[in-house]
Amino acid sequence: MTDEHTVVYTIGHSNVPAQKIVDLLKAYQIDVLVDVRSTPYSRFAPQFNREPFAETLRGSGITYKYAGEYLGGRPKDPTCYKSGEEPTKNTEYLKLVDYAEVARRPWYQQGIAHLVDIASRQRTAIMCSEEDPHQCHRHHLIAQTLLTMGIIVRHIRGQGTVEEATLEEKTQAEPQPLQMTLFDMGSGQ
Repeated sequence: MTDEHTVVYTIGHSNVPAQKIVDLLKAYQIDVLVDVRSTPYSRFAPQFNREPFAETLRGSGITYKYAGEYLGGRPKDPTCYKSGEEPTKNTEYLKLVDYAEVARRPWYQQGIAHLVDIASRQRTAIMCSEEDPHQCHRHHLIAQTLLTMGIIVRHIRGQGTVEEATLEEKTQAEPQPLQMTLFDMGSGQ
């Protein structure tokens, strides 16, 4: 990569034509798209269903990777919800998920480590369905984790502009170290 620091871009597909997202990714020279949707299928935007969209990207020279099982905004673990239960209906997950709890999970940390590895070698974007990053876990969870690690995060918006992500005042995603620190070893943990 030519960037001095690792950069991760984010994008939300909304219900636009798939080619618009491809064009935006190409405009920012994205090599790899990591899909962070818990469920990579949509009745409302079927052009972004996992298999056909992966094929569309391949045809445009962009690699598609799925990581929703690690980095998705709707975790299967009920202890990751403020109520202690996974919601049974389609609802506003942003208000229900305990992002600090998700950030402590080994599967999430594994997903972040894999994302950082990819982004350190290739120009990478993560994708979810919500166009506005401030209404999506890609900002409130993933970007917050990456920012605390010193990684630059840039949100590609639908109109083609880029917004630099910043840490929230009291970030909900306080990541745990990906490996034991010297201090952890000394405390017997």
